[in-house]
Formats: sequence, structure tokens, C-alpha cells
Amino acid sequence: MSEQELNSYRFTSQHEPTDEMLAQIMKEVTRDARLRSEEATSVYFSNMRKEALAVKARWADRINKAING
Repeated sequence: MSEQELNSYRFTSQHEPTDEMLAQIMKEVTRDARLRSEEATSVYFSNMRKEALAVKARWADRINKAING
């Protein structure tokens, strides 16, 4: 099946997708979901690391103030 055929297909109650179309649609959906999940996970942990560094710096500052007055 060509990409153009797949892109032009619309789900309707009168026209069921072929098994090939459905398999291709599900394959693309799965790939997109996996990529979005990987990107979201990467952003989440990147933000987590930044926040951990900020908290660590605040605590280091507090400790230094307590030691040095």
C-alpha cells in the first residue's frame, strides 16, 4: 500500500480498513507513541537533573552560611 493511499484513508462506518491498512496504521501509531514516550522521558529526567542540581546548590549555600556565619 502506498503512503498516499494510507494518508488519504479516513475511518468511516461505511468503509472498513483492510488488514494491511490497519496493520500499517497501528505500526505508525506504535512508532509515534514510542518516540513521544522516549522524548517525554528524556525531558522529564533532564528537568529532574536540573532541579536536583538547583536543590544541591541551595543546600550547599545554606551549609556554607551556617558554617561561615
